[in-house]
Amino acid sequence: MKTTPNTTKKPFIIAGPCSAETEEQVFEIAAQLSEIGKVNMLRAGIWKPRTRPGNFEGVGEIGLNWLVNAGKENNLPVTTEVANAKHVELALKAGVDMLWIGARTTVNPFSVQEIADAVKGTNIPIMIKNPINPDLQLWVGAIERIQKSGISDISAIHRGFSSYEKTNFRNEPKWGIPIELMRIFPDLPIICDPSHIGGKRELIESISQKALDMNMAGLMIETHHTPDKAWSDAAQQITPNILNQLLNNLVVRNKQSNNQEFVTKLEDLRIDIDSLDEKLLHIVAERFQLTNQIGKYKKNQNITILQKDRWFEILKSRKEFGKSLNLNSEFIDQLLKLIHKESVAIQTKIMNK
Repeated sequence: MKTTPNTTKKPFIIAGPCSAETEEQVFEIAAQLSEIGKVNMLRAGIWKPRTRPGNFEGVGEIGLNWLVNAGKENNLPVTTEVANAKHVELALKAGVDMLWIGARTTVNPFSVQEIADAVKGTNIPIMIKNPINPDLQLWVGAIERIQKSGISDISAIHRGFSSYEKTNFRNEPKWGIPIELMRIFPDLPIICDPSHIGGKRELIESISQKALDMNMAGLMIETHHTPDKAWSDAAQQITPNILNQLLNNLVVRNKQSNNQEFVTKLEDLRIDIDSLDEKLLHIVAERFQLTNQIGKYKKNQNITILQKDRWFEILKSRKEFGKSLNLNSEFIDQLLKLIHKESVAIQTKIMNK
């Protein structure tokens, strides 16, 4: 049985309930997923870390046998989340094929190291979810700790990031972070978890398509035979039948093309982009040269670095101008704030000389 994502053939599909609830539930879902013929691995949460006590926190050790046996009966390898050494020990003993480290665990290097020590000397494949907060280095560090334990079969899971701001997502995708992870670990397969990113079943398909368009290796989708009655995360689970329809709707794009006309045209366009990028960086450098002069004038006149009225006017006028050029308002806002941050840093250095 194939148990790990293959970056040359995708998408690798992991599906199953958020939580193992009963033996009958796990077997029923496994049977329906097997019937689809598109699922590569069965998942189920055995231990569920909850934000507050009193909520359903998983059935515990007894659920491991349900999961493993359901997988064997339906010819599906199985995976579950582990958060400490005891979980690892029990999962390995039960015969779980693959483990994953959850977002609440990835955020804590002590917990990740405990798991790394527990898997040392085994060849168990491990998937590592991004930490809850948008901290790339925590994610990288967790991967490195598992690597140093001797595990070579490692994948990452992008499940989005918590945000104080109200958005359409349960967890903001912040696609730039997993893209940067791809740069750091070019051979690391990344699985997307659209269920946790969206938090609502109606968002799963669009997020899944976006993930495939971002060249991710596969998807982990929470699937339940009666999702509205699920004991945890009911709103983000779908039925196996809906999963089948969703997978049929997804477009899997090619990495490369053998069409020479397309390749030539693409290369020409990339040459134009390279030229524009050089001009753009020259303009940015010229802008910061002016910032340097302004910093010196402010220091000579004993003027504060931040001029609120001027900054607010820049934000307003540039965003309006950007809108007239059909540029995304949020992009303009982020770009201006990034430039302003660097401008403040430049002037701060001048003030401190």
